[in-house]
Amino acid sequence: MTDTPEREVAASGDEPRKASPGRRAADPGSRGRTTIADGVVEKIAGLAARDVLGVHAMGSGLSRTFGAVRDRVPGGRPSVTRGVKAEVGEVQTALDLEIVVDYGVSIGDVARAVRENVISAVERMTGLEVVEVNIAVTDVKLPEEEEEEPEPRLQ
Repeated sequence: MTDTPEREVAASGDEPRKASPGRRAADPGSRGRTTIADGVVEKIAGLAARDVLGVHAMGSGLSRTFGAVRDRVPGGRPSVTRGVKAEVGEVQTALDLEIVVDYGVSIGDVARAVRENVISAVERMTGLEVVEVNIAVTDVKLPEEEEEEPEPRLQ
């Protein structure tokens, strides 16, 4: 559970308002509101980015190191939000991603594919308009580097 604020998505053309986390506010004239937490958008974007060939891992070196330690703790799970930061507004969202690419791939092509996949998944699943997806390539995984296994592709 994250302590990031939740935002409301309007069920009608009325102007949305911020909602208290975990609560739904009633809207006169409609059948209610739906709130989407920042963490929900981050998970969707993280899964969509990892699904692109050429993406070796997500996050900066430091976050990947801490994540690898956390993943080895019994009961620990890989964080699908590592390397993803979302700002969710009332009807729009913006995303910042940090990725590590495999050596030999076209960074421009991988970034373009990540951007398209993330935008498609987030807009389809949330109904929010994705206004920007900023991608920072923080490292290149060389074939001879010994490192943790590549992050699994979830399908």
